[in-house]
Amino acid sequence: MPGAYSIRIFLPNGEPNGLRILSRPNWTGTGVTFARTGFQEATKRKELSQAGVYVLVGNSEDSTLPTIYIGEGDPVLGRLKSHNLNKDFWNWAVVFTTTDNSLNKAHIQHLESRLVELAKDRKRCNLENGNQPQPPTLIESELADMESFLGYMLGVFPLIGIDIFESAKSTGKAKSKDMFSLKGRDGIFAKAVQNPSGFIVLKDSTAAPGTTPSISKSIKAFREDLIRQGVLLKNGELYTFTQDYTFSSPSMASSVTLGRNTNGRSIWKDKSGKSLNDLAAESTDCDPQDEKST
Repeated sequence: MPGAYSIRIFLPNGEPNGLRILSRPNWTGTGVTFARTGFQEATKRKELSQAGVYVLVGNSEDSTLPTIYIGEGDPVLGRLKSHNLNKDFWNWAVVFTTTDNSLNKAHIQHLESRLVELAKDRKRCNLENGNQPQPPTLIESELADMESFLGYMLGVFPLIGIDIFESAKSTGKAKSKDMFSLKGRDGIFAKAVQNPSGFIVLKDSTAAPGTTPSISKSIKAFREDLIRQGVLLKNGELYTFTQDYTFSSPSMASSVTLGRNTNGRSIWKDKSGKSLNDLAAESTDCDPQDEKST
């Protein structure tokens, strides 16, 4: 179980959607996140004059997954100015530096390499980086420090809307109440785990060979993204999940798996055959023995 922690988000200009400064207790790192429309304001921040690592975030008309570019700079501002001129896709960014200017070139190259590695492994985005950056050689103590720094960063990303680095693997043995499965035509069978991160379809689950004409465009596009990313791989007549994969809802998970529009809350069943809707109804039923007459 991860330990409890807090995040401080400071709004220098009092705008919730404007420039934000991110920090965590007992950590020298600091994050700066800003919309591209606020880039000129962000350039005035002293944090951007240091060595740092950054993530550019945007969307694509051809994909349901976010488009991401991960980079480093020493100082980071010069790289961001170049991207503001030459990269069209991004509409907001987050930069991580330190409060004491303690990151050097090797440190940020390590962080960049690890973030690209994680993004490629999770397959939850379209990565603009062409090649995997090679990590520098660090002494043992520095390597440990940078992995700790990375851990702090990974605790911040989901809170600002970046979940592409999140692992879909369920930690430890999932409780039986969190395990679900579904069956479909042609031998389709999938298992899933529900946890706070989302609804995770497990590796080796099978999916439909195609989609129905009535399937929604967004679900069809998402399924095509997963095929292109290699999450869904053709295996005989069916597709197979090559890794655990997190979906935002049970319905998205079942619709992608079955290739048609579905209500996942009625299709996914636990080992006793109860659906998510059944379990929700049970949890809200009043126990007559608990009622007290007035």
